[in-house]
Amino acid sequence: MRIIFMGTPEFAVPTLDALVSAGHDVVAAYSQPPRRAGRGKALTPSPVQRRAEELGIEVRTPVSLKDVDVQAEFAALNADVAVVAAYGLLLPRAVLVAPRLGCLNVHGSLLPRWRGAAPVQRAILAGDAETGVGIMQMEAGLDTGPVRLEVRTAIDAKTTGELTEELAAMGARLMVEVLGDPDAYPPAPQSVNGVTHAPKIDKAEARIDFTGSARAVERQVRAFAPSPGAFFEHAGERVRILAAEVRDDAGAPGEVIDALLTIACSQGAIRPIFVQRAGRGVMTAGELLRGFSIPKGTRL
Repeated sequence: MRIIFMGTPEFAVPTLDALVSAGHDVVAAYSQPPRRAGRGKALTPSPVQRRAEELGIEVRTPVSLKDVDVQAEFAALNADVAVVAAYGLLLPRAVLVAPRLGCLNVHGSLLPRWRGAAPVQRAILAGDAETGVGIMQMEAGLDTGPVRLEVRTAIDAKTTGELTEELAAMGARLMVEVLGDPDAYPPAPQSVNGVTHAPKIDKAEARIDFTGSARAVERQVRAFAPSPGAFFEHAGERVRILAAEVRDDAGAPGEVIDALLTIACSQGAIRPIFVQRAGRGVMTAGELLRGFSIPKGTRL
């Protein structure tokens, strides 16, 4: 097929690769404009832009798709379908209807649960037992379109990083399957029951609330790993917890109750396994304590 690809983060790259490997003609890749990043604040292209350029695909990075000239350029590509994966910009109706088969989205949840920008993090935070990925026929509403194909996977003890990588690979396979025979996967309307929303993550949500249960805190750690990283503050410094285990120990919420950095919660406690100080590499909790004192009895 003649395909327009639309995506921005690493999550979208496997789908782009899969389309090319399957022999489809990706006539253009749309991605969000380069952002300033790193200590030098240099303009940095998105993972999709970098990969598309490596593949020799034309890249377009409009700030918005609302401009009529941008919409006309999109329509002029005469695509059979637009494949969307975590693009991050609103698609106006003129864009949605331009390709012959419309726009198909790789969405990382079991719709209608977790419509929105952060389905993986929200599923982990909520303690969901499973999630999945689906191929959705896009319409004007926020992730309200009918679903052509989906697959499930257990969340278990996975972090957002691990689960996102898994769902990206699954979504890439599903998209190739659907495009191989679209008529075999007719769009099925989403249920009107069980609708939940997954708003974009606010970095303030990554501050650990030890007044919650240890299991809730451990889910918070996994939901924000590897980025932005669930954190606490001590001695004026932010410490990110990237992995932790739940313990049966007890104490006042936020209290360090032993020399291993076990921290009490309202129910149970957590013991950090991997942590990171600002400007430092990832280290074990033991390595942290050898150079950054957090004695027993400290309240975090």
